[in-house]
Amino acid sequence: MSNFYLTATTGSAELLATFIPLILMIVVFYFILIRPQKKRDKEVQKMRENIEIADEVVTIGGIIGRIVSIKDDTVVIETAGDRSKIRLARWSIQQNITATERAAQEQAEKKSK
Repeated sequence: MSNFYLTATTGSAELLATFIPLILMIVVFYFILIRPQKKRDKEVQKMRENIEIADEVVTIGGIIGRIVSIKDDTVVIETAGDRSKIRLARWSIQQNITATERAAQEQAEKKSK
């Protein structure tokens, strides 16, 4: 009877030892890949919610323009050159150049003080 108990305990210990590396890999992937990506997604969503008229933006397709009007899910940007207007989905905005420049200017002012 004691042999059965030792075999069952050894088997469960081996099973646990087999799954520990797998569990550790999942935890490492979470902290290296998944968590930072979720943080970036939240920052991008916040940037898209805080865009204002007259901000200069870059779209996912590389179009640079100034925001002329904002609706619920769409924005209208005016491109340079011939001043053509393009209606875009809000999710297609990749970067707010105006906000980036403001943040850089504020950091420069803090460093100079």
